[in-house]
Amino acid sequence: MDATKGNIYEILNGNRQFLIPVYQRCYSWDIEQCERLWNDIVEMQKRKRDGHFVGSIVNIAEKAMPTGIQKYMIIDGQQRMTTLTLLFIALREYAIQNPGDTTINARRIDNMLLKNEYESGDDRYKLLLTETDREILIALVEGKPIAENTKSRLLDNYSFFAGKIADMELLPAEIYESVGKLQIVNITLDRTLDDAQAIFESLNSTGKALSESDLIRNYVLMGLEPKEQAYIYEHLWRPMEKLFMYETQDSVMDRFFRDYLTMKLAYIPKQGRVYEEFKLYHLNCEFETIRELCQDLLTYAKYYTDIVFKRSNNPAFKLLYEDIIDLRMEVSYPFLLRVHNDFAKHIISEEEFIEIMRLCISYVLRRSICDMPTNSLNKTFATLKNEIRTEDYLNSIKAFFILCEGYKDFPNDDKFTAAFAAKDIYNMRSRNFILSHLENYGNKAPIQIKNYTIEHIMPQNGNLSVSWQKMLGPQWKEVQRRYLHTIGNLTLTAYNSEMSDNPFMTKMNMEGGFKESALKLNGFVVKQTEWNEGTIKERADQLAKKAREIWAFPTMTKAELAPYCAENKPTERYSLDTYAPNEFTRALFEALDRRILNLSPDVKREFKKLYVAYKLDTNFADIIFKKQRLRISVNMKFAEVIDPKGICRDVTGLGRWGNGDVELSMEHISDTDQVMEIIEQSFKLQADSD
Repeated sequence: MDATKGNIYEILNGNRQFLIPVYQRCYSWDIEQCERLWNDIVEMQKRKRDGHFVGSIVNIAEKAMPTGIQKYMIIDGQQRMTTLTLLFIALREYAIQNPGDTTINARRIDNMLLKNEYESGDDRYKLLLTETDREILIALVEGKPIAENTKSRLLDNYSFFAGKIADMELLPAEIYESVGKLQIVNITLDRTLDDAQAIFESLNSTGKALSESDLIRNYVLMGLEPKEQAYIYEHLWRPMEKLFMYETQDSVMDRFFRDYLTMKLAYIPKQGRVYEEFKLYHLNCEFETIRELCQDLLTYAKYYTDIVFKRSNNPAFKLLYEDIIDLRMEVSYPFLLRVHNDFAKHIISEEEFIEIMRLCISYVLRRSICDMPTNSLNKTFATLKNEIRTEDYLNSIKAFFILCEGYKDFPNDDKFTAAFAAKDIYNMRSRNFILSHLENYGNKAPIQIKNYTIEHIMPQNGNLSVSWQKMLGPQWKEVQRRYLHTIGNLTLTAYNSEMSDNPFMTKMNMEGGFKESALKLNGFVVKQTEWNEGTIKERADQLAKKAREIWAFPTMTKAELAPYCAENKPTERYSLDTYAPNEFTRALFEALDRRILNLSPDVKREFKKLYVAYKLDTNFADIIFKKQRLRISVNMKFAEVIDPKGICRDVTGLGRWGNGDVELSMEHISDTDQVMEIIEQSFKLQADSD
């Protein structure tokens, strides 16, 4: 590692090029970070300070060539270098457009800071970004036109600096001078000696912090051979990134990785630990190669973004995605990812897929109406995949919902309709969603609710007119308080301001009034001659029954439900075939299994759902089947194990399948002896304790 202190002019000067590898995130600085850099430049110049430290640039020098340019692969510092390059372009453009100002030299900027003057092709540019940003930066450097409506932070930030230069807060020559005072530590790594990934993870950025998805991309791509890296980035990773909308890419991708892991692991990784959990998952996942893992990520990212961005050529799917988004059902995404994949694999039909999504929507909506806590929903959906029986897929999910009790309860029709009629719907976040569905249910020409506003039939005004007081009766204040915001008193109108606090029959007969309305929601209203507690309750009951049909409770016959009831549930029996071993892992297992059973006649072997357990009184070792190896959990504290060959791993607190804090792998028959040395330690601990 070689570290030198200097400035950006010294770093860029000479026949050099800085490359951004594909595993780096795209240019991500916003105006906020640019403004901070600009303020540093202005303050330094106005206070006549000698310098200001702005961070480091970490790179790996490519093999030096006798002729041509020296290339450096940037590990950290892309954001600062790119932002300063945008400032240089803006300064150059100012100089070109103002030839009378001789204090700033456009050609010097062009040939010293932006281009390698005598090179051609990509070698011509001092800074070469990844595929996503490369063409736009090159167009800016070359002064070429860029298509209108192109969205890019590069363009936004270039315009920011061009505007600042035009404002003349500092003279262009002062800007150029001040940039030269920005102090940067340039760190060049030795590819053969330095661990780039470890260094990358330990860096503290002075700009925009790396997201979880940034860290995962670096982890996945950084260590690959160049050809494999290029293939995976071009065919798998970049297509996955393109699925996520530009404006929200980082935040939505971070959520995707967390939900993907939740779906795979059936528990929810803690916020801020998604990257660490992903690394652990990769080390123990079912995929043998990074390519296989990235293909899986791409597959699930497609399902995920279809939901999040409401994309589908299937009208029924698109409507359900819209409902899921309107209800903010992010907690359901891990489960829905699994169901999407099973539909794609033809394990379930389109009709079953649609019914499962509707069940999830009904579950969330009904619980919301019944004021049930939402903080348990994420755990419910995280583990719901464990309830699926593929041979009876839909019924197994319906049975789970029907049999839910306590904090997981799926409110039945009686609970739901009673709560729906009495609920303050108006102040619910989902009020438009509810009213829209009540109106459009069974409607061949659905309305767009955005063209309407919510109307209180009995007005909100606390000082009701005499006619309203008379209609509501002597307890009008109590009637208004109790029913004002309930579903029985709410409808939709395009004439909210005209209706105002008018008497009921005025609202009925006015232009655009209830009688002129074609809305189904007003079908009951137009038949009334007065509006009071009785009519509000009657209408609420009618709409509650309709809601019960829209957001239905799952139905099953007694015979269908019987296998899922506790008293009728057969004890599940597992065998070696439960784990679907291939020929190789079966041979590994048989070799290890014989040795463990030979430890003592008292050793009991049990085939569990997820692993094979070996126990005396309790488990001393567990075997988990992986694609090309066995993973063994040993029930000991990691500090207790004697492991001279270093084959064990500390998994304390990681929530792994199996028991104990010690984990090791068996990849070849020849590993049997060394694996048994560890297992025997756990066996003896239990045997001696007896």
